[in-house]
Amino acid sequence: MKILVIITHPNMENSRINKAWRDELQTQKDITIHELYATYPDGKIDVANEQKLIESHDRIILQYPFYWYNTPPLLKKWMDDVLQYGWAYGPDGSKIAGKEFGVAISTYGTAESYQPTGFNRFTLQELLRPIEASAHFISAEYLPHFSLNDSSNLTDERLAQSKIDYIQHIRSVKPSLVHS
Repeated sequence: MKILVIITHPNMENSRINKAWRDELQTQKDITIHELYATYPDGKIDVANEQKLIESHDRIILQYPFYWYNTPPLLKKWMDDVLQYGWAYGPDGSKIAGKEFGVAISTYGTAESYQPTGFNRFTLQELLRPIEASAHFISAEYLPHFSLNDSSNLTDERLAQSKIDYIQHIRSVKPSLVHS
């Protein structure tokens, strides 16, 4: 299985979690890393190149910091520009059909804050529904997400363990059969 990780962090050099994950991914010879902000600092996306990159991989992981309950702006633009009618969906739009899409996010909030009774009122699974819906719309298989919460209280030990868990997750996670 060919794995592509699309990293979208607007300030990677000041990131603790996403930078650590990226650095760990770089030690994996069989995983392709693609950093959107490094590749497109001007925000002008090479759609044809991005589509070729997706076509050449089986599993696509979108890695980013989760803030304002959404993706960074460049990832949203990437989705708008790259996942085009006639390529990703619509008549003859089957280039992504059957591929696997997943999300790896870091959050400021605690795991407890992402519960119906928590500060954010919704689970991460619920808040990631737009990504899941997009994957479904383009006939891709949606993978359960990977997350590391409570970034402001993160110990070095927990970060180190998350790197191991992250690699294991993106290599072995299976599409979810049950949607809640």
